[in-house]
Amino acid sequence: MIVDFSNKIGRVLGALAFFFLLLPTVCLAGKPVHEINYFQSHVIQENGQTLLRIEIGLNRPDTEYKVQVNAAKPKQLLLDLENTEIGDIRKDITLDGNLARFMTFRELERRHTQVMVAMSQPAAGLYRVYTQAADRKAQKPYRIVIDVLAAPVKVPADKVAGVTGKVVVLDPGHGGTDSGAIGPDGVQEKDVTLAVARRVRDILTASGARVAMTRDTDCDVYGANATDRQELQARVNVGAYTPGTQVFLSIHCNAFSSSDANGTATYYYPKSDNDAVLAQDLQRQLVAAGGLRNRGISEANFYVVKRSAMPAALVELAFITNYHEEALLSDADFQDAMAMAICQGLGKFFTDTGI
Repeated sequence: MIVDFSNKIGRVLGALAFFFLLLPTVCLAGKPVHEINYFQSHVIQENGQTLLRIEIGLNRPDTEYKVQVNAAKPKQLLLDLENTEIGDIRKDITLDGNLARFMTFRELERRHTQVMVAMSQPAAGLYRVYTQAADRKAQKPYRIVIDVLAAPVKVPADKVAGVTGKVVVLDPGHGGTDSGAIGPDGVQEKDVTLAVARRVRDILTASGARVAMTRDTDCDVYGANATDRQELQARVNVGAYTPGTQVFLSIHCNAFSSSDANGTATYYYPKSDNDAVLAQDLQRQLVAAGGLRNRGISEANFYVVKRSAMPAALVELAFITNYHEEALLSDADFQDAMAMAICQGLGKFFTDTGI
């Protein structure tokens, strides 16, 4: 007997074809649908930086999303969310005008939602996107967070950021009857420290800081024939009696019996955590600018840093007893570079600590 399988095979193939056509829909239907059901935005200060934090809450975690900047409109930041629907929230929201102007929620197609943030500056480099777990205590769901950052301040070459409104006391080491260390070619420490301190003062003042100096001429601070203690205390008093002093900085040149000694160092007394931070921020900038050996930061019992109530540091720019470094210390370009480095270190310190 001959059996005709053609009809049966046709029906099986037809069923398989229908199944494969239906498969994408079945798979899509099997995925949990995410719903946007929460929104919050607020301007905050974080690590010394101003930013606008946008929180988009969803009913389920692990939402798939893609972030891109609109090439045709560079101030638009786009966030695409797959398998996501818009819940009971406003679809057009006005934001802080300084960092971002507004944002919209739009369903481009079924279960494909796009969030658009209209920023005040071109978006590239001024945002970060990440997720945060649900916070029951704060009554916040799982969130996608968009941080809109402030554009970095463009500062002229002879100015630094982070010091506007700050009060700094500069102490050019030695002076008057005290020459300080003297180099093999006759360069005197008191002249170098005063030249660098004056340049630091000018940069800080141009950048919006208020600066007082223990001396701005070649003189003794306390007066001629003073004891070491009287002279050093007179310098500390400038910091104590200048209203609002936030940092005391003493500028010196190092010296040693061997002319081989070299490099840059910064000293502090650990009255608080901020003293070490100040020393580290200054040292990093000085080494980067001067290119000399990094002798690091060290605790020291120096009178002016120990007895200054505010964060204080003493920088040793280079060894005046080293032939090569003596020549650098007397060079105007090197002095300018080290002065700028000190100012940048101070700006970094104020930014790091929020003082």
